[in-house]
Amino acid sequence: MPVKDWMSKDLVTIDADTSIMKASRVMKQNEIQHLPVLNKGRLVGIVSDRDLKEATPSKATTLDIHEMYHLLDTITVKSLMPKRLFTITPGETVEKAAAVMLKRHISALPVVDAQGTLAGIITKGDIFRAFVSISGIYQGPLAMGLELPDQPGYIKQVTDVIREHGGRIASIMTRYEGAPEGFKRVYIRANEVKDEKALQKELESKHKILYYFSEKVD
Repeated sequence: MPVKDWMSKDLVTIDADTSIMKASRVMKQNEIQHLPVLNKGRLVGIVSDRDLKEATPSKATTLDIHEMYHLLDTITVKSLMPKRLFTITPGETVEKAAAVMLKRHISALPVVDAQGTLAGIITKGDIFRAFVSISGIYQGPLAMGLELPDQPGYIKQVTDVIREHGGRIASIMTRYEGAPEGFKRVYIRANEVKDEKALQKELESKHKILYYFSEKVD
């Protein structure tokens, strides 16, 4: 899935010389947690609400309220935004964006085009939306996990059995981590199965079932 299909395009940005007080106010007014930082129209960084909170004096400070406000109004976002900027392009995948965020311990990535122009932003929330969408949970309440040999034809064997029971496949995902060598874990969601217990019994007679149940999201 390309990033461009999931990123936010209606951007709120700030200048590098913006004070952290104003940046915090902009976040609250727009109900957002990340602000791309520009310098003369070019992307130079990104700040999060966490960055701003960490830069704000604690309640234990000896500063009085006027001194605190003055301090917050003089510190600019360029002094606290992360020194290394990670970005992604609109044509790269949501999966890569998630992997970069996980590896770098960050919660958002600015999206830039081939010319380096800011085109959007993708956040952990966007990643969650994408994952829920491809998981098929809204279309397939019947969830099952199987451990299958990593050989051609085994997934088809399972899906054929599901279809023989009247079922329709909503999603199929595979994972190698945690599976024995030569095997993979396959996660399937389906709907319209005529007899779920009969399907379970037949699958169990042929394959190793990791889990099998129905669930719905309210």
